[in-house]
Amino acid sequence: MEEIAYGGWERNLRLTNGEVELLATLDVGPRILRYLYQGGFNVLKEFTEQYGGQGEPEWCIRGGHRLWIAPEDLTRTYALDNSPLRYSRLGPLAARLTPPVDQPYGVQKELDIQLAPKGSQVTLTHRVTNVGPAPTELAVWAPTVLTTGGVAIIPLPPKRPHPGHVRNATSPKDFAPNQRLVLWPFLDLSDPRWTWGSRFILARQDTTRPATKLGVAHMMGWIAYLVANHLFVKRFSWQEGRMHPDMGVNFELFTNETTMECESLGPLVMLAPGQTVEHVERWELYRDVPLTADERDEERIASVLAGLGLC
Repeated sequence: MEEIAYGGWERNLRLTNGEVELLATLDVGPRILRYLYQGGFNVLKEFTEQYGGQGEPEWCIRGGHRLWIAPEDLTRTYALDNSPLRYSRLGPLAARLTPPVDQPYGVQKELDIQLAPKGSQVTLTHRVTNVGPAPTELAVWAPTVLTTGGVAIIPLPPKRPHPGHVRNATSPKDFAPNQRLVLWPFLDLSDPRWTWGSRFILARQDTTRPATKLGVAHMMGWIAYLVANHLFVKRFSWQEGRMHPDMGVNFELFTNETTMECESLGPLVMLAPGQTVEHVERWELYRDVPLTADERDEERIASVLAGLGLC
């Protein structure tokens, strides 16, 4: 763990275990800007034209991974995070990033980063505390901004046939739905970026096409993004019986001409003053993956992912 200059900012925290490295700026954010094998390809998007800035009057995307609050609104979600933050060491490869309180919303955010001693696994704990005088409803939101030219892979639950006659059913669940998709008004089901398969939903980033967005009540535990023969894996949980934002989803995918965002969300909670809520993600990174972003053969995709322990 060391502080280095990067991208026009003087204070950036670099963590490496000798195999992979993470870089998070301390001059604004929190933002994790880089996640890569040492000397390799960064799977996170970097809006370098916004690098080195500080104190801007408007929220800046900058790229990488951030901590947000849902449901999305025009105020609290876009609270300015353009100021320096502090960090504390939690271990040899672990740190807590603490920005200033979101004013005037009375919300304190924290992001804990834990890099494994070996391999590529990263554990991110997103924490929000109500430091205001009144209860507030929110969900922790963890968007990861990924670089262009790749394809997102969303696994689907196994299919099963309709039971036919009621006497063939073992329970009412045999007739019940088991998946939930939420569509934004700027999603077109005929958009060629989307592939609606039996085992996966695939979403390709296209630098010539405008915004599209999908939400999923995702119970499979992981999604992935394949770009430049690297596979970024994001793991998160579904909390059964809990209300989630945006008509009940815990995963959202947004893409436009400049980026791909893979976003996990925790359940909605009513935080009393002084209460805290956490949301955990685990990342993995694989390189030399023998797939391209144009691959549409589900069995081929599943076979490669199975070799990585994902299917």
